[in-house]
Amino acid sequence: MVHNEGPVEELSESESWQLLRDNSLGRLAVSAAGELDIFPINYYADGSTILLRTAPGTKLVEMTIHGYVAFEIDGYTDTEAWSVVAKGSARWLDTRAEIDEADTQPLTSWIPTLKYVYVRITPTHVSGRRFVRGVEPDRD
Repeated sequence: MVHNEGPVEELSESESWQLLRDNSLGRLAVSAAGELDIFPINYYADGSTILLRTAPGTKLVEMTIHGYVAFEIDGYTDTEAWSVVAKGSARWLDTRAEIDEADTQPLTSWIPTLKYVYVRITPTHVSGRRFVRGVEPDRD
């Protein structure tokens, strides 16, 4: 861990990547024409990039207009919660070699829609925090 200040711990980049690798559902934040959008997506993280699949539509249009994105995951247990944010550039995979390599990754859509476009996010910044969950005081 990088920093511990009371109930909040800043995670190292490697701890943040481990959480990214251990999970498969996150939120993609994109921006275009002054508008922000956030989309739930399933993904695969390999330790240096984040891979997702999408279909033509808003996400893809916005990533094409402005390729800098933010990606976030979070989770919790009875005793702790955590959050990881990755920021970087997103681009569709367009060469046969890139698509063939992406096809070998364990990335399966959660919903039965056709998603033929692979997008790879290459983060320039990854950070995370872990929070100790406390017991709420009685409100008597």
